[in-house]
Order: sequence, then structure tokens, then C-alpha cells
Amino acid sequence: MKKITPFLWFDTQAEEAMNFYVSIFKNSKVGGVSRGPDGKAFTVSFELDGQEFVGLNAGPQFKFNEAVSMFVNCEDQAEVDYFWNALTADGGEESMCSWCKDKYGLWWQIVPKQLGELMGDPDPVKSKRVMDAMLKMKKIIVADLQKAYDGK
Repeated sequence: MKKITPFLWFDTQAEEAMNFYVSIFKNSKVGGVSRGPDGKAFTVSFELDGQEFVGLNAGPQFKFNEAVSMFVNCEDQAEVDYFWNALTADGGEESMCSWCKDKYGLWWQIVPKQLGELMGDPDPVKSKRVMDAMLKMKKIIVADLQKAYDGK
């Protein structure tokens, strides 16, 4: 068992959210569901690409917010598009600079590896152009980052 496992508080939709997340991420699986006396899910366990999670149905007292987000490293624009579209579908919301919220209220950062590579350039002019371009985006567009880097 891993020492640290993200534990997510849901109102009533932990099982639905778990199934949604497992359907999106490769190498993912449902671990289990414990049910209360009413037969409804109380806790759920699952893995997303090898990362363990636990979800709890505990009522509406607490909501997710931007202070905690799931960071998804993407290889290329196709992966960015896939995760962005899947996570913002059916009531999710786009935000700025690679951030989006899914229909359950959980925040995600969908980030192509190229962002870090281009922003990490030792030339401060190039890296600033990339940062300025990124700050104007919602979903990150790799080609637009590259244009900014190239000064186009």
C-alpha cells in the first residue's frame, strides 16, 4: 500500500465520478466500493494510471476548489485535447492557463510537456514570450507556444 493516497470528498457522486475517471485514463481500474446500510456507495477506491485514489460520499458541506488540482502531464497536443475535452464535457468548465474543472467540481491542469521545455529555455526573452502566450490561453495550444518561442 502506498503511503499517500489522494482522498476526495464528494456529496453523493463518488461512485459515478470514479467510473467517469476510470473511463478516461488508460491503465486505470476500479478498486472497490463499500456501501452503507441504504445500499449506496459510501467509499470508493480506484487507480488512475497507477495512482491510487479514495472517494467518499459525505454530503455537501465541502466542495473542491482550485487550491488542489490534479496535474496531468501530456506528451503532445493530441493528449491535451483528449483530456481537456473529456474532463470539460457534460458540465465541466474551462479556466485559464491549462486549468479546467470537471462536472464533479474537481480541478485539473492539463499540461503538455512542451510548456515546461519552452518556458525553461535559458533565454529569458524566449521564455517570457512563452509565458505571455500561455497566460492568454485556456486550453494550452502547443503550436501557439512554439510560435511565441520562435518570436512569430
